[in-house]
Amino acid sequence: MLLAPTAVLIAVFLVYPVGSVFYYSLQKYNITQPYDNGFVGFDNFVKIWSDPTFWSSLRFTGQWVVVEVGLQLIFGLILALVVNETFKGRGIARALSFAPWAVSGVLTTTLWLLIYNPISGFSKYFADWGLVPYGTSILSSGDGAFWGAVIAELWKGIPFFAILILADLQSASPELYEAAKVDGANRVQRFFYVTLPHIKNAIILTTLLRAVWEFNNVDLLYTLTGGGPGGSTTTLPLYVADTAVDAKEFGYGSALTVVAFFILLIFSAVYLLASRAGKDLEK
Repeated sequence: MLLAPTAVLIAVFLVYPVGSVFYYSLQKYNITQPYDNGFVGFDNFVKIWSDPTFWSSLRFTGQWVVVEVGLQLIFGLILALVVNETFKGRGIARALSFAPWAVSGVLTTTLWLLIYNPISGFSKYFADWGLVPYGTSILSSGDGAFWGAVIAELWKGIPFFAILILADLQSASPELYEAAKVDGANRVQRFFYVTLPHIKNAIILTTLLRAVWEFNNVDLLYTLTGGGPGGSTTTLPLYVADTAVDAKEFGYGSALTVVAFFILLIFSAVYLLASRAGKDLEK
């Protein structure tokens, strides 16, 4: 009886929406063409196999996830190690470092659009120095738009890694570091043999969460680049949004979502199994 309200909420807001996506993935469902809607079986999935936009968006999604999560992990780890040290003004430094995580994706995009603005942003100063022509925008080319989006997302994502890693760092026993110093371990050795093993579980969990979140990233890319120029920054979830919301092809969009669901499911299972295998080898 006590669990019933929660069970009802989960069924309404989780089970039903997920189930409806699987149902519509087997339908042709376009609200602008109701006369043509109906059950089509696996035709939507067959169409995906020969859809070049699907494959290009999937390749870019993989590139986006690897670059973003890798850089966020590296810089987040460095930031956590820095703010874990004792120094004057550490509280202010932590607050400023972690603040970007509290900013919404759309607001983050607004800030970076101002920074990338070719008239008033940093491009103007580069043009003043003679490095680029006036009116040049980093978002006007495929590579520029990719790295512009990467930098904007790094600004927001690095604090997430830093917060969780810092929480684990603060639980490390000082006696471990004292014992390592007595044994003659230098700073680098203490990091690899004491710090890294202690925060390994936090790194595994954080990396998995960020990989899933970056795979599903829509708000920043949609508002910053719109998937352009020329579809060069279109991720699979962004392609789903374009297909279902803009083109009203909810059946095909649902099929794309089901494929994305299984990709994430397989990735998560493999990642967790590999992490567990690493623990077994250590034992």
